[in-house]
Amino acid sequence: MTERLYYHESSLIEFDARIVRRVAGADGRPGVILDRSAFYPTSGGQPFDTGTLGAARVVDVIEQDDGDLLHVLDTPIEDDAVHGAVEWGRRLDHMQQHTGQHVLSAAFDRVLGARTESFHLGAEASTIDLGREVSAEEGAAAEEEANRVVWADRPVTIRFADAAEAARLPLRKESVREGTLRLIEVADFDLSACGGTHVARTGTIGIIAIAGIERFKAGSRVEFVCGGRALRSHRRLRDIVAATGKLLSVAPHEMAGSVERVQVEAREQRRQVKELQTRLAGHEAAALAAAAVAGPAYRASIAVLEGWDAQALKQIASAIVSHPGHVAILMSAPAPSSIVVARSADTAFDAAAALKQMVARFGGKGGGRPELAQGGGLTGSPDDMVAFARTMASLS
Repeated sequence: MTERLYYHESSLIEFDARIVRRVAGADGRPGVILDRSAFYPTSGGQPFDTGTLGAARVVDVIEQDDGDLLHVLDTPIEDDAVHGAVEWGRRLDHMQQHTGQHVLSAAFDRVLGARTESFHLGAEASTIDLGREVSAEEGAAAEEEANRVVWADRPVTIRFADAAEAARLPLRKESVREGTLRLIEVADFDLSACGGTHVARTGTIGIIAIAGIERFKAGSRVEFVCGGRALRSHRRLRDIVAATGKLLSVAPHEMAGSVERVQVEAREQRRQVKELQTRLAGHEAAALAAAAVAGPAYRASIAVLEGWDAQALKQIASAIVSHPGHVAILMSAPAPSSIVVARSADTAFDAAAALKQMVARFGGKGGGRPELAQGGGLTGSPDDMVAFARTMASLS
């Protein structure tokens, strides 16, 4: 079994070891089993460490069923004796997030009686799933308590206990592991069984910031960031607020009201545009109906209309065929074109069949009923589509 050096010292990032076995990774990349390692494997919601073994880069660390750690490499290692170096930036980030999770979970438990069911350390943010729903106000209270502990710079220690001793200790959550347990203790605040890497003092966490709370299953999912991630998140929000304030020409505290006014104005403008479009569509339909070409069985309005979307084409076509004895085949421009085919109730023209022919000739897709069919994605030129539609409608 690989000796896990991070179990005793999370800040240890350089070590010497020997390769005891060479094993190919699942994707065929070279891998090695070491007699001892400071590399953390993906486990307990925390991702693996990266770094180097000699000249090779460690691209994954996998915990084997027998307790060994498989180090997946980008290139093979020839020597049996190797020097390992864990990437400190990634390790420190994971230490801040994981210890921050312990403190935040304990705060939710102590302040609200909301127990953590699971934890995930993501690339940008981390989440804890709580056993009950919590409000934004309750989240803020837990966040305040958690940061009080962070800023008190309390020691975070590692100790080990067998199952009997652990059963007598006030663990925040009962462990399902058997045998000797590794316990992480935040002085006078939290005691939890955990195999992850952690900071030595809570002050190193920097800050714990809740980014959002949402309902999840029967409880709540809390997204949070700590330390360097919290600083980067603040910078992003600062830049967004500054850019938005500049666009709206308002101070940050006036943004919500300004955005609300913009939304109200936009809704009113959309209503006015829709009303004007309806009127204009009526005039367009009347003009097309008046200019319809007479055929043996009906009058046909066939045209390519620029600036109209599929919904407007349908509105115009429906207005045309509200008159007896009419057929409408209308397409939009530029390509790819939408198309609407419609007929009056007293004609035998099959709109769906006509659309099928247009799609077969000019591409796209669509469907409908004999009285109304519509589609999109046609790529023919306006002249070609009109000429083909006229021939199909027996007008030429």
